[in-house]
Amino acid sequence: MSQKIAVIAGAGPAGLTAAYEFLKRTDIHPIVCEATDAIGGIAQTYNYKGNRIDIGGHRFFSKSARVMDWWFDILPLQGAPASDTHEKEHEIEYAKEGPNPEMDDLVMLQRPRLSRIFYRRHFFPYPIAITLTVANRLGLWNTFLIGLSYIQSQIFPVKDETYLDAFFINRFGHRLYETFFRDYTEKVWGVKCSEIKADWGAQRIKGLSLKRAVSHAIKDLLSSDFQKSQQERETSLITRFYYPKLGPGQMWEVVARKITDMGGEIHMHTVISSVRLEGETVVSVTMKDMHTGEERSMKCDYFFSTMPIKHLMGMIEPQPPEDVRNVANGLIYRDFITVGLLLTKLHVTEGKKEPKQTIPDNWVYVQEGDVKVGRVQVFNNWSPYLVKEKGMTWIGLEYFVDEGDKIWNLSDEEMKELGIAEMEKIGFIDRADVIDGCVLRMPKTYPAYFGTYDRMDVIRDYVRTIPNMFLIGRNGMHRYNNQDHSMLTAMTAVDNIVEGRIDDSNLWEVNTERTYHEEKK
Repeated sequence: MSQKIAVIAGAGPAGLTAAYEFLKRTDIHPIVCEATDAIGGIAQTYNYKGNRIDIGGHRFFSKSARVMDWWFDILPLQGAPASDTHEKEHEIEYAKEGPNPEMDDLVMLQRPRLSRIFYRRHFFPYPIAITLTVANRLGLWNTFLIGLSYIQSQIFPVKDETYLDAFFINRFGHRLYETFFRDYTEKVWGVKCSEIKADWGAQRIKGLSLKRAVSHAIKDLLSSDFQKSQQERETSLITRFYYPKLGPGQMWEVVARKITDMGGEIHMHTVISSVRLEGETVVSVTMKDMHTGEERSMKCDYFFSTMPIKHLMGMIEPQPPEDVRNVANGLIYRDFITVGLLLTKLHVTEGKKEPKQTIPDNWVYVQEGDVKVGRVQVFNNWSPYLVKEKGMTWIGLEYFVDEGDKIWNLSDEEMKELGIAEMEKIGFIDRADVIDGCVLRMPKTYPAYFGTYDRMDVIRDYVRTIPNMFLIGRNGMHRYNNQDHSMLTAMTAVDNIVEGRIDDSNLWEVNTERTYHEEKK
């Protein structure tokens, strides 16, 4: 009897997790096809002259013990301090006999997490919580109105919570929503909150509310039990996270090597150009080499797709029903640009204070209406080893765009100039301190919760008629998953194959369970 084959489209977290799980747990032979020259999908790490960029920022934290154990099996936790002084200001737990990041590259760091909001040229905590400092910066009268608005939202909540504006208002009040959530969210998605399904908030903001944010701030002052407090809190509220020494792509590059070492196949610059059905079963795919144009047919017993659904539905033969194709073609994606800037120092001004040469943040949410930049990553604070030369500051300016729009079509030099000008405008840098820079464009980074998203059940119902085809990962399922959720979809799909389970409802339940979102019981 010949060995069964699973063809996997995409070498991101979901695709590589599926391949690794097949090799560790079954006799099924995985063949991974990756269209680009990079391992890791949007979790790749881009190396620019020795300075590494994490595209979008990937904290390694999960409420799934299975995922956490999986990560640490690949990269063990550090057993000694990293090179920067930043971590010395925080209590770090080192693993006994763990690797020394100063000597070993295959190591997972534990990092302090700090994200803040930059609004009206001031820093505010993220997630927002009404503290004395916040009240002072907002003004006492405005703070009073925010509190009053929150109380009103709890007594008279918006009954129809279909869309994101109502979701935010019910958790933070109308005034705080307008101050801190509306404009930034619309900058990210390019449409009004009243047009975005609340599902996005349920997945990204999860169980967070103004009351819960304040409660966690108080608990932090009283608790010294790190592990317990981390597991009990919202993902948006964690105070520390884990991170590969050389960025998230390092994790997936190591996994890719393990896959090939165990006999799996990974084909770079290779796309799936067609998926052939016989009856209700995938029997083969066509693999196309993007360099040579050569195509070859590959018989398979299972097909896993992490590619955008609209691409997949356009290559299935015979073609899916018209309503399925219409829904797939109507799915919308938000695209992403990162401008990397290497500087001798930052020049962050806050109010009328003297400028600071550095800040402790991993990233900053820029909610200023007079600039297009959405977030700023300080890569030094993710891992000091992302920066080639000690003493330099390496930042990433993140722009949320639509492929083909005015900003997307700027040249690299124009894009760098836009980033420098905007950061100088809001008092973050002095252009004289800029040493070098680069531009990365990443299409289809964020699956949108508008367009035909509200008809995704049509796609799911169709896929359920093909029991050996599995949609996994962020774009594969058109869900704004974190990488741990994407991994869990792959693990669950392999679980189902191992157990002989046909019903895929558990696959679509990943990142929807309220208990997962809110707290680990």
